[in-house]
Amino acid sequence: MTPNPPLSLSAAQILVVGAGIMGAGIAQVAAQAGHPVLLHDAREGAAAEAKTKLAQALGMLVAKGKRSAEEAAQTLARITPVDALAQAAQVRLVVEAIIEKLDAKRALLRELEGIVTVDCVLATNTSSISVTAIANGLKRPGRLVGMHFFNPVPLMRLVEVVSGLQTDPAVAEAVVELSMAWGKVPVQAKSTPGFIVNRIARPFYAEALRLLQERAATPEVLDACLRAAGFRMGPCELMDLIGHDTNFSVTQSVFDANFYDKRFVPSLVQRELVDAGLLGRKSGRGFYVYPNDGAALAVAVHDAPQKVDAVMVHGRGPTADWLARAVSGALTPMGLGVAREVGSAWTGLQIDAARLVLSDGRCAAQMAADSGCCDLAVFDRPMMLPLPPGAALAYALAEGASAAWRVQAAAWLAALGVTPLLLADTPGLVVARTVAMLINEAADAVQQGVCTIDGADAAMKLGVNYPAGPFEWLARWSASEVIALLDTLDLHDRGERYRVSPWLRRRAWQDATHGVA
Repeated sequence: MTPNPPLSLSAAQILVVGAGIMGAGIAQVAAQAGHPVLLHDAREGAAAEAKTKLAQALGMLVAKGKRSAEEAAQTLARITPVDALAQAAQVRLVVEAIIEKLDAKRALLRELEGIVTVDCVLATNTSSISVTAIANGLKRPGRLVGMHFFNPVPLMRLVEVVSGLQTDPAVAEAVVELSMAWGKVPVQAKSTPGFIVNRIARPFYAEALRLLQERAATPEVLDACLRAAGFRMGPCELMDLIGHDTNFSVTQSVFDANFYDKRFVPSLVQRELVDAGLLGRKSGRGFYVYPNDGAALAVAVHDAPQKVDAVMVHGRGPTADWLARAVSGALTPMGLGVAREVGSAWTGLQIDAARLVLSDGRCAAQMAADSGCCDLAVFDRPMMLPLPPGAALAYALAEGASAAWRVQAAAWLAALGVTPLLLADTPGLVVARTVAMLINEAADAVQQGVCTIDGADAAMKLGVNYPAGPFEWLARWSASEVIALLDTLDLHDRGERYRVSPWLRRRAWQDATHGVA
């Protein structure tokens, strides 16, 4: 029978196993919070080296005035390198941060069970291995919990507290309380492939890789568009930073663990980079060549739009309102005012007989065929309104568009204050399809009990610095519009990649029942 765990781990002595970047960071955070910490590593001398490096790092913070000398000294005094696990027999919590291999973690934890007391909590800092699987073979599997920190540990606030199938709820709750005492934001998750962050984030990389495989855009264009949507880094530059070997391995792991679900299929584009040894920053080349000054993008200069007879804003909502405000400056020299048609089934600008249409997932060619308008361009969904001046915005042209409209479509977009970036005519463009897929994956995570709505939003904002959580995006969009876009992508792909989460369909039905637009 699993004993009742301690109700509180406050001020408990802690053992951190693994003195690499993650383990040393965990030890630092625990010591800063007042815990006596034992630090162990299988490599002789590694724990002492880690403490020396920490002393240097804290010294730099003291020199910059970000820490007091007393705080730094107290933190270091609480960390004791130990050569043998047997020296940690009386600790109340063990956090292992060793190599990300199931057999190694199992072996370590089984060894620890023969050393620590029966009420000691065992935590694993795994980023992708099943906590349920790690617990298999333990005498007391109920006391094992996932405690997934993010790098760098002292700066990143998120901790995923992951419960395996046999984790005692009281153990998980004690670790939640401990994480908050350490100044972290704990989010509880069920042990499923990728947990919260690594699972929900897959489409951010996957959609960019799919667009590259389809030759719809360059890495520079994809990165610029997603930075304009509020992401700190575009997917291509972020994969270069993470390392393509690491990113590909995580994707492969999630794919395998989900029984080869087509939604998580790894990319041939990324596998080629890995096979070539083009791993990103650490190898000197990935999508970009390093060192560089960032993802440079050649931007065309556009003339002012030619004079027209009439311009009308169609549709309602934030995007239509932004269009009305943004286009007014271009119309003033022409002596025109902004006309509105809020009852239209589409959102965008009608410029004489031509159309600039907000993406609903359809290709420009399909929109042109459905509307009978050949001079048509579709533009990406702006997720941050008002858009910053010069923000990148993807657009695509219908194949039958006239030469004059091909020039004027870009001119009108530039007149709105954005930087228009031409893509091949692909469904959902860049931002719309990426954000829709992030929302869809989060909806499935909630559907399957992996996390809560609030947990998903907090995890993605704090764990990977997203500008908003997936359900916050959904609140600005609508479930029915997201579903329409995904269904269009599904028709185009026919491979189950874009199947809609049942949770999202129920949300759309609920919205319709309550009259939500």
